[in-house]
Amino acid sequence: MDDDVLTTLKILIIGESGVGKSSLLLRFTDDTFDPELAATIVYDVTKRDTFTKLENWLNELETYCTRNDLVKMLVGNKIDKDNREVDRNEGLKFARKHSMLFIEASAKTRDGVQCAFEELVEKILQTPGLWESSIQNHSVQLSDHEQQRQGACGGYCSLV
Repeated sequence: MDDDVLTTLKILIIGESGVGKSSLLLRFTDDTFDPELAATIVYDVTKRDTFTKLENWLNELETYCTRNDLVKMLVGNKIDKDNREVDRNEGLKFARKHSMLFIEASAKTRDGVQCAFEELVEKILQTPGLWESSIQNHSVQLSDHEQQRQGACGGYCSLV
């Protein structure tokens, strides 16, 4: 196996405006967090509303996706907030119902962010139908250096 092979993965991050999609990605790629980050599309939704609209996002995904072997992960972001309207058990129940991976994270504090992307990539690698035969036996290295884990993977739930 050649450890120097680089592979590009396409990851679609979907959800309501203001849930922290850009913040999660920036935390993972640049290890930065901008509390002033403007939403790409601005409209007001309550936190409960963003959770209840997950069904709509999954319906859109199923409607327009041409594959049936997608790897889906539900990320409960902003776990650093005190006034959470959706608790961990509710997120886990939703993920189980829809055969999704589940993790809680905070782009602000970095808790769970690295782990979320690592677990997602690992599951993608374990799904042979997503790989063309020419790249099937290659690995993906997420970083050049040892990450400070600080127990970040403690909230991960794999659903096979």
